[in-house]
Amino acid sequence: MPLLKNGKIAQDEWTFAEDGAGLVDGPTIVSPARFMSEHEALLASNRPVGVRLTNADEPDQLAPWLDRLSLIELAFPKYTDGRAFSQAQLLRRRYGFKGEVRATGQILRDQLRLMIRSGFDAIVFDDADAEAVYEISSRELSEFYQPAADTSASIFLKRHGKA
Repeated sequence: MPLLKNGKIAQDEWTFAEDGAGLVDGPTIVSPARFMSEHEALLASNRPVGVRLTNADEPDQLAPWLDRLSLIELAFPKYTDGRAFSQAQLLRRRYGFKGEVRATGQILRDQLRLMIRSGFDAIVFDDADAEAVYEISSRELSEFYQPAADTSASIFLKRHGKA
């Protein structure tokens, strides 16, 4: 499946290391359990480290190490399960995570714009023409009522000259 970053297909350099499996050279994604048990060795290694959270995992468990993690991968197991939107917002707004926040799983075209606003900057999107779909979805909505993790000013702020 293609990886979209900033609306363009990008090469995915990350590898997920299953619990108990050996680590590969290069950027490595691990489970939260593995990260918690091996975080000292992982962070001391000369590789970018990421963590794959399920939609039931709390991002706050990673708070002490967020400044040293390069990627957090958030799952959408079903398109009707939006908990990863909340996780992304927490990572960006509450914890100030600056690394890559990646969406995986069942993702619909209608969700792409909200994903960007929620703090995702990479999306694994299963579509034959993923770049075109991303471009269309980014133009569908131009104004928003609520604030979000992105830098878009809300309609309220614009109306009152505070944007």
